[in-house]
Amino acid sequence: MVKMYVKHTVADFDKWKVVFEEVESFRKSSGSTDVDVYRNHANPNEVLVVIDWDKKEQGIKFGQSPELKEAMGRAGVTSAPEITFSE
Repeated sequence: MVKMYVKHTVADFDKWKVVFEEVESFRKSSGSTDVDVYRNHANPNEVLVVIDWDKKEQGIKFGQSPELKEAMGRAGVTSAPEITFSE
Protein backbone atom coordinates (compact mmCIF):
# COMPACT_ATOMS: atom_id res chain seq x y z
CA MET A 1 0.00 0.00 0.00
CA VAL A 2 1.10 3.56 -0.77
CA LYS A 3 0.07 6.68 1.10
CA MET A 4 -0.19 9.99 -0.71
CA TYR A 5 0.01 13.11 1.47
CA VAL A 6 -1.51 16.27 0.02
CA LYS A 7 -1.12 19.50 1.99
CA HIS A 8 -2.65 22.79 0.88
CA THR A 9 -4.48 25.86 2.10
CA VAL A 10 -8.11 26.60 1.26
CA ALA A 11 -10.18 29.79 1.44
CA ASP A 12 -13.00 28.16 3.41
CA PHE A 13 -12.75 24.64 4.83
CA ASP A 14 -16.51 24.01 4.83
CA LYS A 15 -16.82 24.94 1.14
CA TRP A 16 -13.74 22.85 0.32
CA LYS A 17 -15.17 19.83 2.18
CA VAL A 18 -18.36 19.87 0.08
CA VAL A 19 -16.36 19.68 -3.16
CA PHE A 20 -13.98 17.10 -1.65
CA GLU A 21 -16.95 14.84 -0.93
CA GLU A 22 -18.37 15.42 -4.44
CA VAL A 23 -15.22 13.93 -6.02
CA GLU A 24 -15.23 10.80 -3.83
CA SER A 25 -16.51 8.57 -6.64
CA PHE A 26 -13.80 9.87 -9.01
CA ARG A 27 -11.12 9.26 -6.36
CA LYS A 28 -12.38 5.71 -5.76
CA SER A 29 -12.65 4.94 -9.48
CA SER A 30 -9.04 6.13 -9.80
CA GLY A 31 -8.01 3.40 -7.35
CA SER A 32 -8.10 5.05 -3.92
CA THR A 33 -8.78 2.54 -1.16
CA ASP A 34 -9.14 4.97 1.77
CA VAL A 35 -8.80 8.65 2.65
CA ASP A 36 -8.40 10.75 5.81
CA VAL A 37 -8.60 14.52 6.21
CA TYR A 38 -6.78 16.54 8.87
CA ARG A 39 -6.87 20.26 9.71
CA ASN A 40 -4.10 22.33 11.24
CA HIS A 41 -5.14 23.56 14.71
CA ALA A 42 -3.28 26.87 14.24
CA ASN A 43 -4.81 27.44 10.79
CA PRO A 44 -8.04 25.46 10.21
CA ASN A 45 -7.91 26.29 6.50
CA GLU A 46 -4.65 24.35 6.13
CA VAL A 47 -5.62 20.81 5.13
CA LEU A 48 -3.71 17.53 5.00
CA VAL A 49 -5.35 14.77 2.97
CA VAL A 50 -3.93 11.24 3.26
CA ILE A 51 -5.03 8.96 0.42
CA ASP A 52 -4.29 5.22 0.22
CA TRP A 53 -3.50 3.60 -3.13
CA ASP A 54 -2.41 0.13 -4.17
CA LYS A 55 0.20 1.66 -6.50
CA LYS A 56 2.01 5.00 -6.49
CA GLU A 57 1.22 5.43 -10.20
CA GLN A 58 -2.49 5.61 -9.37
CA GLY A 59 -1.90 8.53 -7.01
CA ILE A 60 0.32 10.32 -9.50
CA LYS A 61 -2.26 9.95 -12.26
CA PHE A 62 -5.05 11.16 -9.97
CA GLY A 63 -2.95 14.12 -8.81
CA GLN A 64 -2.30 15.20 -12.40
CA SER A 65 -5.86 14.75 -13.65
CA PRO A 66 -7.80 17.68 -15.14
CA GLU A 67 -10.82 16.59 -13.08
CA LEU A 68 -8.91 17.11 -9.84
CA LYS A 69 -7.52 20.45 -11.00
CA GLU A 70 -11.03 21.66 -11.82
CA ALA A 71 -12.39 20.44 -8.47
CA MET A 72 -9.59 22.16 -6.56
CA GLY A 73 -10.48 25.42 -8.30
CA ARG A 74 -14.15 25.06 -7.35
CA ALA A 75 -13.17 24.14 -3.80
CA GLY A 76 -11.16 27.32 -3.26
CA VAL A 77 -7.68 25.84 -2.90
CA THR A 78 -5.42 28.87 -2.45
CA SER A 79 -1.94 27.32 -2.44
CA ALA A 80 -0.11 24.87 -4.64
CA PRO A 81 -0.48 21.40 -3.14
CA GLU A 82 2.56 19.84 -1.52
CA ILE A 83 2.46 16.14 -2.45
CA THR A 84 4.59 13.37 -0.98
CA PHE A 85 4.34 9.58 -0.90
CA SER A 86 5.29 6.84 1.54
CA GLU A 87 5.16 3.05 1.39
